[in-house]
Amino acid sequence: MPVDEFSAKTVGALSAREERIRRLLLVMALSSVSILALIILFVFREGLPMIWKTGVSAFLLGTRWAPTKGAFGIFPMIIGTLEVTLGALLIGVPLSLLVAVHLSEFAKPLTRAVMKPMIELLAAIPSVVFGFIGVTVIVPFVREWFGGTGFSVLSASIILGVMILPTIISITFEALRAVPASYREGALALGATPWQTAIRVTLPAARSGIVTAVILGMGRAMGETMAVIMVAGNAVVIPTSPLHPCRTLTSNVALEMAYASGDHQKALFATGVVLFVMIFLLNLLAGLLVKRR
Repeated sequence: MPVDEFSAKTVGALSAREERIRRLLLVMALSSVSILALIILFVFREGLPMIWKTGVSAFLLGTRWAPTKGAFGIFPMIIGTLEVTLGALLIGVPLSLLVAVHLSEFAKPLTRAVMKPMIELLAAIPSVVFGFIGVTVIVPFVREWFGGTGFSVLSASIILGVMILPTIISITFEALRAVPASYREGALALGATPWQTAIRVTLPAARSGIVTAVILGMGRAMGETMAVIMVAGNAVVIPTSPLHPCRTLTSNVALEMAYASGDHQKALFATGVVLFVMIFLLNLLAGLLVKRR
């Protein structure tokens, strides 16, 4: 067989194989998207009719949650979710950024090799363990030093602030390491200190990656259930202080889904719809802010 003909057949066989692999990967990608679409479709199909039945304003702005009496107001839980998430971000984001900057810009290779896996190991700790630590350590601490029962928005925010650390730190670290070295070298050549270079050059250059990290951390905090159930107090009231108890949307679903039926169960699905829309809108807002800047 001539060499040219053999080469052409070999190339053709490789191209056909690569095409099959490409199609297989496409199917895998579409299957993941399909699963997400089916979950969204199921939740919305079960929850939206209850929202229309109760009334959008009555469901979202109602302050009374008594499913056995036909009252399905989730406004206190929406406020509780937002307060706990905001508190977690206020605690977790600054600490995460400082740790990521240290690991990326100032830590020695040995220090980085030890600290980074240990931080990532936090993500492997079950949420119930964080909740147990919260009940035995954080709640008594808040009760003794700040007052109240200890089961509060503040306790939940502290626990979630710790739980979102590995997510934000890991993604921020990778974003900082992706900044070209020429940026740092140029800043240092102009007389900037390493700290000024990190704050005024590297961090702004990695802004999109940092925002992505914060969004993922926000989603983790907003969607967390078990740890929040254990330390937040779970009272269906509008928390007007960080020391007041609260109930989040996820906690409400987890606490009541086991025995809910009829309209009660549909209302819990509707709660999931509201949570999904809240996370989507917050992510969309964060993305728009990044593009606008």
